Amino acid sequence: MRRIIGGLDYLPYLRNCVTKRESSWDRTGGNRDYITVEPGDTATLAKIKGPGAIRHIWVTIACQDKYYLRKILLRAYWDGENRPSIDSPIGDFFGIGHGVAKHFISLPLTMTCDRGFNTYFPMPFNDSAEVEVVNECDVPIRAFYYHIDYELYDKLDDNIAYFHAKWRRELVKPSKTSVNLDGKDNYLILYAEGRGHYVGCVMSVHGLRPGWWGEGDDMIFVDGEKWPPSLHGTGTEDYFNAAWGFNREFYGPYHGFPLKGPENWTGYHSMYRFHLQDPIVFRKSIRVTIEHGHANDRGDDISSVAYWYQVEPHVEFAPMPPAEKRIPLPPPKPADILRDIMAEIREADITPQEGVKYLYWLVELAGPFSLRRTGHKLIEYVAREKGGEEAKKILLSLYEEALKALGG
Repeated sequence: MRRIIGGLDYLPYLRNCVTKRESSWDRTGGNRDYITVEPGDTATLAKIKGPGAIRHIWVTIACQDKYYLRKILLRAYWDGENRPSIDSPIGDFFGIGHGVAKHFISLPLTMTCDRGFNTYFPMPFNDSAEVEVVNECDVPIRAFYYHIDYELYDKLDDNIAYFHAKWRRELVKPSKTSVNLDGKDNYLILYAEGRGHYVGCVMSVHGLRPGWWGEGDDMIFVDGEKWPPSLHGTGTEDYFNAAWGFNREFYGPYHGFPLKGPENWTGYHSMYRFHLQDPIVFRKSIRVTIEHGHANDRGDDISSVAYWYQVEPHVEFAPMPPAEKRIPLPPPKPADILRDIMAEIREADITPQEGVKYLYWLVELAGPFSLRRTGHKLIEYVAREKGGEEAKKILLSLYEEALKALGG
């Protein structure tokens, strides 16, 4: 028998299933096709008896809370489990962090026209599926529209794994070392135990200092292996399938950088990488990590959602932080960053390398005017060749001058 071969080769073949939908349509026959959710309440979107698989979820939300995309949680439970297999702020789950809604389209996730949030990750279940949202906003969700499209089967294959998604956030601290030979201080995207495969992540970075934060290598440890892992990358933008930094916003089926902040790399940035053609298989455990800067030399606010499939049970997730701990830090003003860096300079032993770093940060934040009085060559000489107290004195005087110019 000849098979049809091609990218959409499955479409002509008859499917042995029943197609159904749960949605927020108005049961009175009117046009009030949404639900409302009061602060602190949980709304169940679907309770489905299996065997089956959710094939598509669409939502759109009207809520007056500025950070509703971080304060509303999306959760899903398979086969009567008492711990969710999906546990994420709803905005991050659909592809962009920081409570930002922005148009992009990938193969498994979209934020169409900033408003229509979609996922096409297949979510199988044997006995039951339950999907819910939790409103941890300070105000009601005025309108929550949704479709949950699913299929029911007579039986699932024995080798089917369950879909999982988990959000986490960490204010990472800079390392004092110039090399990383163990990966222990890397940012953790996912830790899972059992058998399954990792299929990607959304990662969001709030740059708290000027300068490129993307020198971090991805390191993915499979089945308890020691450093160096068998999957060791060459840089953050390389893991997200770009190169030589990110020079623009872009989005594609498997990878994208849909949210780019200021040119000096402070502020909010979001990116995604989906291993749809190259899932990373684990039989006992997986630890997906990435450096924050080269050898973890950056201190920034990083958050992520990991997506993976595995057999149950999964390890217990870390508790979801309360809503006030999930909202993004406000983008600091240049003067505030300058003051923060000055406090750091006063306590630091200024090496030549650090002196150049502090000069770079100053120029990025306050412009080259701050170099006029002393002269760039002298400053670079002191910072690069001498360092120490003389460099510290010059740096602090330049930062003071910059603060005055910024009205700080």
